[in-house]
Amino acid sequence: MTSRVAVITGDVIDSRQVRDRTRLYALLDASLAALAARHGGRAERFRGDAFQLALPDARPAMTAAIALRAALIEHSEAEQRWDARLAVAVGPSRWRGERRLTDADDAPFVHSGQALDALAEGTARLSLTLLDDSDDGGLALLVRYLDDLVAGWSRYSAEVVRLSLEQERSQQALAERLGIRQPSVHKRLRVARWPLLADTLAYFAKRLGERLADREDRP
Repeated sequence: MTSRVAVITGDVIDSRQVRDRTRLYALLDASLAALAARHGGRAERFRGDAFQLALPDARPAMTAAIALRAALIEHSEAEQRWDARLAVAVGPSRWRGERRLTDADDAPFVHSGQALDALAEGTARLSLTLLDDSDDGGLALLVRYLDDLVAGWSRYSAEVVRLSLEQERSQQALAERLGIRQPSVHKRLRVARWPLLADTLAYFAKRLGERLADREDRP
């Protein structure tokens, strides 16, 4: 049976310069496992800093991508900012969650890997490929916006965004979780452009959950 899935293929930027690769790999493993469990998907890390996350439901794909980058930035080394290139591909696949990702060769897996290779040749760190849909340029522009937004985060902004993406919490609850004052949480969320980020990710979730035929059938 074919279903619409999302595949995120990525690698850590300048990973050879990371001093504590053991900590980096542990963070990747934990973050990928948490995202796979939260969204009912499967994740695998290979060749050290390379990885893939497959989601049987495409809707949370961009949210998962941003959450992963936030986790990396949050835990950066003092001398080096951690981040990743992430190529998201959405389309029909026969992949099932019990099947190893390294054995999957459906179109979303292939195109996600190819898109990651293309990212390595430029400055962008996030891309989205729709295999069963069309884009008039609007989605590509939003992806560029997200990419630029994340690039400007501090470790503190990344932390508060990650926690907000994991679970909806009030600013006071976040303050208690982080051991800081509520105005400090408000400032970090404002710097991270949280309201716009949340609205943009909600739009992506809605858009990636729609089939092209569904929109064409609308009056």
